[in-house]
Amino acid sequence: MDTPADDWTGRYLAELKTQRQLSGHTIAAYGRDLAELARLAGLPEQADWTRLTHFDIRRCAAKLHAEGQSAASIARKLSGWRGFFDWLARHLPLAANPADGVRAPRRAKRLPKALAVDAAVQLMEQAAPGAGTPGHAEPAELCDRAMFELLYSSGLRVSELAGLDVHHVPARDGMPASLGWLELEAQEVVVTGKGNKMRRVPVGGPARAALETWLAARPPARDGSAALFLSTRDTRITPRVVQYRLKAHAQKAGMPVHVHPHVLRHSFASHLLQSSGDLRAVQELLGHASITSTQIYTSLDFQHLAAVYDKAHPRAKRK
Repeated sequence: MDTPADDWTGRYLAELKTQRQLSGHTIAAYGRDLAELARLAGLPEQADWTRLTHFDIRRCAAKLHAEGQSAASIARKLSGWRGFFDWLARHLPLAANPADGVRAPRRAKRLPKALAVDAAVQLMEQAAPGAGTPGHAEPAELCDRAMFELLYSSGLRVSELAGLDVHHVPARDGMPASLGWLELEAQEVVVTGKGNKMRRVPVGGPARAALETWLAARPPARDGSAALFLSTRDTRITPRVVQYRLKAHAQKAGMPVHVHPHVLRHSFASHLLQSSGDLRAVQELLGHASITSTQIYTSLDFQHLAAVYDKAHPRAKRK
């Protein structure tokens, strides 16, 4: 028995609700995407979905692009269409999924956000204990300053920062060894990055001073761990808490942009590359497995040079 196209759509959406238990908003979005496919393909209300071919889907994706929809939006819709035809193939004879192999337009590569050098220095100076509020600094202030200085000084990922111990702890009693630790005398931190790859990263002078001050005030961890940075409950700090504290500090310091830990990592890489021009060194310090991941900072460096040129050269700016 032939089933109208809208019945197949309804059955599919109902199954998403009952079996996959998707939210109402998600199901409604799938419904809109399928309705949009029918519109783009010029299908009448009771048309048969099995008539659509690979070339029809490609043409529909091209129309979405021509309408100005983003690559991310087109990719999401293609994924939804692909899922629908996979489901439909279990109920109707389809030679192939017509959405298979259809790709969305390439997404524009977003450059990472990095602070200007002056802004980064201002942010660090505002984190100094007692800055703007004279008096004895609370341990939380000392902890914050040490964390922020270390993020900018060493370009750590927030997960690497949160996982640091005061010193190396070997595996014992079924407990794993430290994933990262501080070596203050050597002015280095050892961290475990992506792919369980360990690396050593130098610690700058201001960061070392902030760490020494924090360690002098650091209370014992409630769980007896060697965690370097602690929450207000004296337990190992979590990446989410670091993000929250940095965001609040940046707002208090009057930063015009949203500052999160990865912004400081990007700033570290960009400023180091501007000064040294050594892409391989930046790659090693960031812990990138491929130089390709690091090369995006050359674009940031060029933007900096272009801005200097536009500001300084009398013939730089077009009228």
